[in-house]
Parts: sequence; structure tokens; C-alpha cells
Amino acid sequence: MKYYIISGEASGDLHASNLMKELKSTDPNADFRCWGGDLMQAQGGDIVKHYRDLAFMGFYEVLVNIRTIFRNIRFCKRDILEYRPDVVILVDYPGFNLRIAEFASGHNFKVFYYISPQVWAWKKSRVKKIRRFVDRMFVILPFEKGFYKKYDVDVDFIGHPLLDAIENEKKNLSDHADFRLRNQLDHRPIVALLPGSRKQEISKMLPVMISLVDSFPDYQFVVGGAPSLPKAFYNMLMLENSMCVLFDQTHELLLNAYAALVTSGTATLETALLNVPQVVCYRGSNFSYQIAKRIVDIKFISLVNLIMDREIVTELIQKDFNRETLKTGLTQILLPDTRKRIFNDYLQLKKKLGGSGASKEAAGLMINYLQ
Repeated sequence: MKYYIISGEASGDLHASNLMKELKSTDPNADFRCWGGDLMQAQGGDIVKHYRDLAFMGFYEVLVNIRTIFRNIRFCKRDILEYRPDVVILVDYPGFNLRIAEFASGHNFKVFYYISPQVWAWKKSRVKKIRRFVDRMFVILPFEKGFYKKYDVDVDFIGHPLLDAIENEKKNLSDHADFRLRNQLDHRPIVALLPGSRKQEISKMLPVMISLVDSFPDYQFVVGGAPSLPKAFYNMLMLENSMCVLFDQTHELLLNAYAALVTSGTATLETALLNVPQVVCYRGSNFSYQIAKRIVDIKFISLVNLIMDREIVTELIQKDFNRETLKTGLTQILLPDTRKRIFNDYLQLKKKLGGSGASKEAAGLMINYLQ
């Protein structure tokens, strides 16, 4: 069968690539045309557009890039018509993907949505579009099934694919000593800095994070670099700080980390599943934040706290994200009592997410629905 898959960011590239792997195991004639990244390409996907050219974050950023976005949408529609897939599989990325869902459904293509948009947080009106234009939704967060049920949308809860991705990587990762030797790191405990995946957010987050280096001389700070950005970009932000920046080693970095400072996003959940105490941080443009504050209907910004429905990791947002509050937050998660409490909470989190096998479950259901 022919699969047209659209992912607009790094996490979507990861989960879509694992889905493609499972689809191939059941459908040896699978043919993939994709909007995504290197991981999807490694699974045999013909990449039409790379996600690095699609990632516009926040209301202001979307506004100034609106012409590019609409040009991409027009191109995508033409490309689908030329490719004639058996199914269009949309991976999160709602602003773009819901427009494509309407178009694809209107042209009688099957539409599957893998990893729900966060409609439970804002723009609940999007559920109406999902009900009209999406043939089947596959959700990965335990509370999403109940949310959709309120709107008479029957969805499949498959568990979280991060559990699979992390377990697969653990099997192939080297031991701690080799990791330090290979990356020229010393014996001190590691504080991982995950400032995000897009230029706009990294520019705001990383300078504040690295301002703590001198206050914690007994620890070494290591930056997890976004694979789509050059080392020179990080050097420009770090100035006199000659810190280690590691690319394509985020999970291995977290496995070796004692603590982490993490920009809100999927990375907060990855950090929790790898059992690393963390402080969650976020600062966007003031314009975007003021709009979001008025329309977003959630108590927390991190997936960790949202899934648990209580604060198990500290969140520092906008003005609250500064050197002093971050220093206090990091000091806290280095304390034995705090760490013990976080580890217990992480255990409950993993139980809520269900077991492994999400990618295989999704692939099996998709092929059954198509047949």
C-alpha cells in the first residue's frame, strides 16, 4: 500500500519512523512519501519536505511566516493528488495537518491521525473537524480517550510510543564510562540542558540555563543539540562558555545525567521516562504568551504534570523563568529527599502510560482498518 505521512517536528519524525518500521513488517510492499526528517528517511520514506523548514512556533512566528505556510499547504495538496495514496497519516502538527485532513477527506482519501493534536488544551472546536474529516484517531495519552468520548469520537488508545523508542535505544547504548570517554567528559555528575529544537526557543532558553554554570562547579553542564541546527549556532549563544554540545545523543545524555533543565515539550516526558529529575522551563515571545494565556485551558505546560494531573516537576514559565528561580529549582532536584519523591512519581507516571508496543499496535490497527 501507499502511505502519505506528514510530520512537522523532531518528535513526530521519531514516532512516525517507528510506525513506518512496524507497517513494513506487516506490509512488505509499503511505499512511503513523507513530510518529516532523517529518521523517516532511514525507514525508506521519500522525504518531500524536511521538518526543519516547517517548524514555526508561537502566534507571532506563525504570523510572520504565513505566506510560506500557505505555500506549503498548496504544494502538499498537489503532491497528494499526484501520489494517490491509500491513506494519509497525519502526525500531530495540527495547524497544517487539519487543513490537509479536510482536503484529503474531500478527495476521498482515507485519513488517519496518529498522535492527537492537543485539542484538550485549546481550540476544542477542532474536534468537529476531526469528527468530520478523520477516519480514525490513534491517541497516546491516557486521558485523551475520555476527552474524545465527550464529543462522540471513538478513538484508539495505543499507549505512548516513547516507551518503545526509549527501550529500543537502551539496547544499543554504550555504558557510562564509554559515553564520557567518547565525548571527553570528566567524572563530575552531569546536568543535561535541553533548550528545545527550534532557533527561537533555544535563543531564549539556553543563555539563562548556562548562566548557572559558575554556581554549580561540582557538576558539568552538557547541552543536547537539535539535529537540524549547526554547532556554530550554539557557540554563538554560549559565547565564552566552552560547553559540550552533543548531537543525536539526547537519550544517551539523559541516561547519564544526574539532573536536567528542560524546555517544555515532548522532552519533558522523555526525561521522566529516563528517570532524570528535572526543572521544566518555558519562555516565548510576550505577544504569543499573552494570547496563549487567554485561550489555553490547561493547569500545567509539561506533559509530565498534565498526565499526572498534579505538579510532580517544577515549571518555570515566562517571567518566572530567570537565573534565580532556575538556580533554586536545580538546587532542589539535587537534594536526596526531592529526588526520592520524583522517582516515586515517575513510577506512577509510567504505569499510567501503559506498556510498550504502541507503534506495533498502531500499525496493526491501521492495516486492519484499511483492509
